[in-house]
Amino acid sequence: MICRSSSFITDRLVVGEWRSLSVSDKDMFNAIAAILTPTVTQSLPEDWRGEYSVHRAARWLENIDQEAAILLVLDRSSENPIGLMILFESVEERSGRIVRIGYMLAESSWGNGYATELLQGFVSWCKKMEIASVIGGVERDNVASQRVMEKNGFGILPNEQSHGELLYELRLQ
Repeated sequence: MICRSSSFITDRLVVGEWRSLSVSDKDMFNAIAAILTPTVTQSLPEDWRGEYSVHRAARWLENIDQEAAILLVLDRSSENPIGLMILFESVEERSGRIVRIGYMLAESSWGNGYATELLQGFVSWCKKMEIASVIGGVERDNVASQRVMEKNGFGILPNEQSHGELLYELRLQ
């Protein structure tokens, strides 16, 4: 899976597969618990919502890591974890490699343009890796994430809505 090797740097962010960054397991689990607050997780799948203890964060990381690539997002200046990006990769014979993304930023990072910068950096990485398409789901009430997708050139896929979620796609090839 090519997405497990993804890493990139933007002006303010360092993004890499969670095991590849120099953050100890204990600090990693604490960081994930701090990022995944009830407010951050309210639009995520039901079993991802709620409070996160260090133990729950560790279990969550282990479970997701079995089916997707998990990228840790660090503030470049402080090297503190401020978010996560989850990548599900598939290959379609006709369409090529497709990556479904999800991202979560700590509440303290909201409103600073990090999400837009994160997605810009990821799209640049995808172009270099010859990814054909990037798809992301956004809850209908998450106007900020919808705007991030639109600023990065994503368009809504018609008739591809599920459970109050809008699916956005950016075709790269």
